[in-house]
Amino acid sequence: MVPRPEYPRPAFRRTEWINLNGEWEFATGHTPRYDRTILVPFCPESKLSGIGEVPGDVVWYRRTFDAPNAERLHLNFGAVDYRATVWVNDVEVARHEGGHAPFTADVTAAVRSTGNVLVVRAEDRLTDRTIPRGKQHWKPQGEGIFYTPTTGIWQSVWLEPLSARHLRSIRLQPDFDHGVLQFELDADGDAQVAVSLDGQGVGRWSGAGRGHVVLDHRAPWPSALYDVEITLGDDRVETYFGLRKIEEKEGRVWLNGEPLVQRLVLDQGYFPGGLMTAPSDEALRGDIELARAFGFNGARKHQKVEDPRWLYWADRLGFLVWSEMPSFHEHTAEAEHRLMREWADVVRLHRNHPSVVTWVPANESFGLERIDPEVRSDFLVRLYRMTHELDGTRPVVSNDGWEQSLTDLCTLHDYSPPDQLARNFASVQAALTARASNHEPYNPGFSYRGEPVLVTEFGGLKLAGSGGWGYIDASDPQDFVRVYQGLVGALVKPGPVQGFCYTQLTDVEQEQNGLATSDRTPKTDPALIRAITEMPKAEG
Repeated sequence: MVPRPEYPRPAFRRTEWINLNGEWEFATGHTPRYDRTILVPFCPESKLSGIGEVPGDVVWYRRTFDAPNAERLHLNFGAVDYRATVWVNDVEVARHEGGHAPFTADVTAAVRSTGNVLVVRAEDRLTDRTIPRGKQHWKPQGEGIFYTPTTGIWQSVWLEPLSARHLRSIRLQPDFDHGVLQFELDADGDAQVAVSLDGQGVGRWSGAGRGHVVLDHRAPWPSALYDVEITLGDDRVETYFGLRKIEEKEGRVWLNGEPLVQRLVLDQGYFPGGLMTAPSDEALRGDIELARAFGFNGARKHQKVEDPRWLYWADRLGFLVWSEMPSFHEHTAEAEHRLMREWADVVRLHRNHPSVVTWVPANESFGLERIDPEVRSDFLVRLYRMTHELDGTRPVVSNDGWEQSLTDLCTLHDYSPPDQLARNFASVQAALTARASNHEPYNPGFSYRGEPVLVTEFGGLKLAGSGGWGYIDASDPQDFVRVYQGLVGALVKPGPVQGFCYTQLTDVEQEQNGLATSDRTPKTDPALIRAITEMPKAEG
């Protein structure tokens, strides 16, 4: 059976496509010798790939395919870490840099009807810390807060036959206040846009470029998703949107005009056997359902650009998402350029998803710790402003955890035990002076301006004797629940905290501080955790 058989890009769907996942020839080194096979889309470091070892800095993939009859043929890659060069029949069809964003090659001129040879070369220098690596270690094995690295193809590969005139992209901008869908098409000529809700048409439009549809029926997300069909000649694309509005005012976050307490969980997105690649679509949905079983209404997807299928399930299940860019770990001008370029691609990729409610371009000054504070601030301000230019409908957190510059939310990390956590967040002043992390909350020249205060990392409970490490030990499952109640209770008591993100959903390699084990087995009754997570926020 071909792994990951579902359509890889559910927010931009076509019915005609060819899945290229499965067995490919595999080689390592600068001169390839294809003496092994690998199961795509799993990276060679993973057991599910059939390799299960760190392959070195350069890897090669090769397979054959037959080309469907089409005016245009596109070859799509979900993600290849880090630099990819692609050939079809010895013709170079693509070069791409960036290990987290997708890319497409038009291979029309290079293909023949049968027996096409597809070759991919990927280079990912393990010791290059200027590459946006996120939680991937720059050593062969994980240690501390970093995990086994990922090299080469790690998301699905597929072909799409297209007509000569086709839709390249669409940007959706729902207007919650007025019940209108605004959109921008990148297409060759006039297109027809049809919007439906629960199978009933609620609006139509025809034309080119930009347009809008006034909706006949209004149902805000997460109550409902509107389906959208775009037709351009023989090309038909299906997508969807949610009518939702996220904003920050009066020291709170608001969703669709109602105060929102975000009860998030830190989700690293690592899977047994597959590392950053989920073994199945069901596993992606299962992580969201697991988080909901624990009472969380969203997740901060930490230092990872997740599979589009996960975002699809978040949209469908009404689950909030903080979208975060994997960081580099050594600062240079080129490192800044690489991260900004790829982050722009990620924002464009994710901005149509109603589940995404916050952008996080940087975390805990990763890669920015030992540089001039003015240089750090300048970079963070540029990231903040670029993100708002690409999408002005969501809050942007400039540097989650501490040393923030311009930011729409004041986000702080604190792994103190319950009593100390309660003291640290008894007031805004206490929160800004607690220094639990030994870092200033703001960079020099910047200060708190009344933004909503959220504690976006805390907890990290570990069962004693379970191996690995965590931030706070619990002696047994009963003690685990007791301490968890103390931690959450410290943040929902009267005070400035308007939301939280608990560390973390599952164990990851040596980090044994999840609510569930790495194989997604809860460490205690989820109903007990859920009752605590959902404790009402006390006013005052």
